[in-house]
Amino acid sequence: MNLSETNKLSTETLTPIQWAEKACETLMATFEPELLPPERFHYHQGVFLSGMEKVWRLTQKDQYYNYIKSWVDSHILADGSVPKCKTDELDDIQPGVLLYTLYEQTGDERYKKALYNLVPLLKSWETNPSGGFWHKGHYPNQMWLDGLYMAGPIAVQFGKTFGESDYFDMMAYQAILMEKHTKDPDTGLLYHGWDETKEANWADPATGLAPEFWGRAIGWYPVALLEMFDHLPEGHKDKKKLTTILQNLLIALTKYQDLDTGLWYQVVDKGHLSDNWLENSCSSLFVQAIAKAVRLGYLDDKYMEYAWKGYQGVIDTLTFDENGNVLIGNICIGTGIGDYAHYIARPTSVNDLHGAGAFILMCAEMSQAAK
Repeated sequence: MNLSETNKLSTETLTPIQWAEKACETLMATFEPELLPPERFHYHQGVFLSGMEKVWRLTQKDQYYNYIKSWVDSHILADGSVPKCKTDELDDIQPGVLLYTLYEQTGDERYKKALYNLVPLLKSWETNPSGGFWHKGHYPNQMWLDGLYMAGPIAVQFGKTFGESDYFDMMAYQAILMEKHTKDPDTGLLYHGWDETKEANWADPATGLAPEFWGRAIGWYPVALLEMFDHLPEGHKDKKKLTTILQNLLIALTKYQDLDTGLWYQVVDKGHLSDNWLENSCSSLFVQAIAKAVRLGYLDDKYMEYAWKGYQGVIDTLTFDENGNVLIGNICIGTGIGDYAHYIARPTSVNDLHGAGAFILMCAEMSQAAK
């Protein structure tokens, strides 16, 4: 059987959870856990391993848990310190979310100590004048949509796990502030970032807003909200408002799904421009969020039509190498804030951890929809 026949057979026969496992196994074969790039405690590995963790919970296959544990153990010292972590960047807080499962499974106090070394950093985090977290220490006053995924789930789960309810209010406030200042009333979409001081080189001089709706940044936001909802008390004072925010954003996104492929564009609202291109990581995040919102009752079942169309759109782009490893392409590499030309010129990569993680999250969620 040649490669094209293998591709055709596999894309027709694999279930969503099998796709998730195929992606996990491909990256496990590519990288020893300790060598996952980059060489620090960072969300690139965190989103990939968060997807793998969901696959482990669905399949109970030890190789996934052991791989996650090996990576975490390569970064957490005996005293719970995390030496290869930039403690003024939200991106380096996110992987700490993996510590909850390890603490739950092992009872090893080292994981709890590491959580207490990471999450309380948020209490003294640099903020803009309105109290919004800086995305990174060297980006003063800049709030990025990405930041909610980096800090929201880990902080809300910390509040639930250790009885520190002030983290519920903290992250609900961040989510609401972010949406308030980045939402466009015409499209319902969220701009990539906001600088209240209007000093960033990308900031609109009147509003402080980023110039474009970048797909993956928008994707992090609803995925983060839904992860937060997994641990936020149902009766929390902001839950209703956050739910409305989630619903409005996801419904707005369905209007920008490409009718032919089911995918979404790199710059979400400009699919009519010939140099714009369909991007797999944002498409995967949007599908995951829509499907999870339907499963948990935040969206009507009718929205699964968009999720399945998007899921199939991503699957249709996949290929395999000569060893049968899955190749997830059309993934935008890591990207700062810029203008339309900036996003369009960004290189793509294959099996980039951003995109592989988003793909695995999508497949794990769609496997629950398929039951």
